[in-house]
Amino acid sequence: MKTTDLFSRLSKRLSSLEKLPKLDDKKSIPSVLEEKGINRREFMKWAGAMTAMLALPANFTPLVAKAAELSDRLPIIWLHMAECTGCSESLLRTDAPTIDSLIFDYISLEYHETLMAAAGWQAEHNLESAIERYKGQYILMVEGGIPSGENSFYLTIGGHGKTGEQNAKEASEHAAAIFAIGTCSSFGGVQAAMPNPTGAVALSKVTNKTVINVPGCPPSEKNIVGTLLHFILYGTLPALDAYNRPKWAYGLRIHDLCERRGRFDAGEFVEEFGDEGAKKGYCLYKVGCKGPYTFNNCSKNKFNSHMSWPIQAGHGCIGCSEPDFWDTMGPFEEPVADRLYDTVFGGLGADATADKIGVGLLTVTGIGIAAHAAISKFKNPKEGEE
Repeated sequence: MKTTDLFSRLSKRLSSLEKLPKLDDKKSIPSVLEEKGINRREFMKWAGAMTAMLALPANFTPLVAKAAELSDRLPIIWLHMAECTGCSESLLRTDAPTIDSLIFDYISLEYHETLMAAAGWQAEHNLESAIERYKGQYILMVEGGIPSGENSFYLTIGGHGKTGEQNAKEASEHAAAIFAIGTCSSFGGVQAAMPNPTGAVALSKVTNKTVINVPGCPPSEKNIVGTLLHFILYGTLPALDAYNRPKWAYGLRIHDLCERRGRFDAGEFVEEFGDEGAKKGYCLYKVGCKGPYTFNNCSKNKFNSHMSWPIQAGHGCIGCSEPDFWDTMGPFEEPVADRLYDTVFGGLGADATADKIGVGLLTVTGIGIAAHAAISKFKNPKEGEE
């Protein structure tokens, strides 16, 4: 599709949304941001960054800004399943509220157990009413793994004794779009780790409708809000990878975007935490970094008010946005070596992807990697010491 045609299409989509009623006639997202000390310039700068994240041309920035301003037009139902509420907390708990968190705080959130005042019977009534009132219109966001089948009773909610699985199925049936927020909802998370006594599964396992997975433990707030903005802009699902993750956010590996990638290519590795390599910012692969086969944009978004991320802080990626990472990525501070792993690279082991394939490509181009970068030949730094 031509850029001009896409611009016209998205403009029409936003014009139709603008006709829908707002959450509060006395307030708007621009006025809320202004109250919090965020001026128009800062807002447009944020919109420009979101435009780039969504892989849209820079001239689409006004459309992304308008989509954010209209995000209070689409009702959202957010369900909590078996989880720690960390995904909600990462979005809402901050010392200095970001534009992302402020927008999310003001959108038409019809049901969210952490935020709403209602409890007990009233909360159940609110959920049932929201599903009925906005049937076919609301966006469903689900956080947490879902105990299923004969073990579904492990998550029993409210006075009516409904299971989380029942609530998820009923809410999914009439949703306009479904987002699994966090690795637990996307892939089962720690609840689904062996031996999985509650039979926890991903949201996609309890509904036959398409689920957009936004994994991470927790996911970046920008990946959550960006996925919402994409749906507001297009009215359709984004391009997804093999695990139903938006390609604009999960299209590249941590390894591809890592600030220490040059160290990997040069064969400069941390051999153990606290050594000279660690002090000099060497690659963390040999101490367990799972970046070569983890797809996410953590290095771009970062955490803690966008100040840092695990690899910058000195610890390797643990692969939290990948399926079954609790079972397949551990021990977290040891490399996986040549263990076969179900990746998009045809089942090749993670190390085969990072080293054998990578070395082959680099050698062809005349770059090469030092011999000690060979992943299959790890040397204990203490070996040989007397």
